[in-house]
Amino acid sequence: MTWAWGRAALQRPAVIGFAVSTACGLALGVLGPFGSYLSGSLGVRIGYWLVCVWAGSLTFGIGVPALARWAQTRGLATWIWAPPAVALLALPPAALSRLLALKLWPVVGRVSVAEWFGQCLAISAIAMSVILWVTRRRVTPAPATDLTSADPRDRLSPRLGRTVLCLQVEDHYVRVHTSQGSTLVLMSLSQAIAGLKDIEGVQTHRSWWVARAAITGMVEDGRNLRLQLVGGLEAPVSRSRVGLLRQEGWLAGAVAP
Repeated sequence: MTWAWGRAALQRPAVIGFAVSTACGLALGVLGPFGSYLSGSLGVRIGYWLVCVWAGSLTFGIGVPALARWAQTRGLATWIWAPPAVALLALPPAALSRLLALKLWPVVGRVSVAEWFGQCLAISAIAMSVILWVTRRRVTPAPATDLTSADPRDRLSPRLGRTVLCLQVEDHYVRVHTSQGSTLVLMSLSQAIAGLKDIEGVQTHRSWWVARAAITGMVEDGRNLRLQLVGGLEAPVSRSRVGLLRQEGWLAGAVAP
C-alpha cells in the first residue's frame, strides 16, 4: 500500500479526525478514565480531556504526514519509520497532559513519569495506526484501455491524462505520476521507461525516473539530493548518479530553494 499526503487528500480526514477527537474527548470527560472520574467536576474533566485529545490529534495529524512524506522519498518501509515516529510524537502530548494533570490534580504526581509515558505511548500507537489506515490508498492496478501496450500511458485511466511527470517503483508495480494524479500499472521500471522513449527523461534512482519538463528545483540535504517536481512531488537522486546528472546538465536548471 501507499499513502496520499496531498492537501486535498488530507482535508476530509482532517475534518473527520477533529470530529472524532472531540467526541472522544467528551466521552473521556464523562467516563473519567485513569482515576480522573473522582477528581474535579464534570466540566473540568471534559476540559482536560478535550485539551489532551486535541493536542494529540494535532501532533499526529501534522507529524505523521510529514514523517511519512520524508520516509517515502527515501524509500523507507512503514515498519522502519513508524515505531520511532510514535515514540517521538508521543512526547509533546504526554508532557502537556502530565503538566495539566499536575496543575489540576497534584495527587497525579504519585504516578511515575515512565508509567505515564507508557500509557501515552500505547494510546499514541493506536492513533498512529488509525491515521495510517484512514490516509492509506490501496494498491490496485490502474483501469486500462490496453493492458498489453508497452507504453504505460495507454494503461492509464482517461482522467489521469497522458502528461507523465515521473515513475516510481512500488513492489511489482510502477506508479505513474501525471499532472492529474497517479496510479499503478503492472510492469517493470525498465519496460515503462522504454515505453516513454519519446519523452526526455532520466532515471535518477533505481526506483525513480523523472521527465525533464517536470523538474522545478532541487533540495540538497547534506550528501542527499532530491529533485522537486511539478505538483509538489520529490524524486530522490542516488549518490552514484549525482555526478553524471550534473555532467549532462540535468541539474543546471534546478535551483535549490
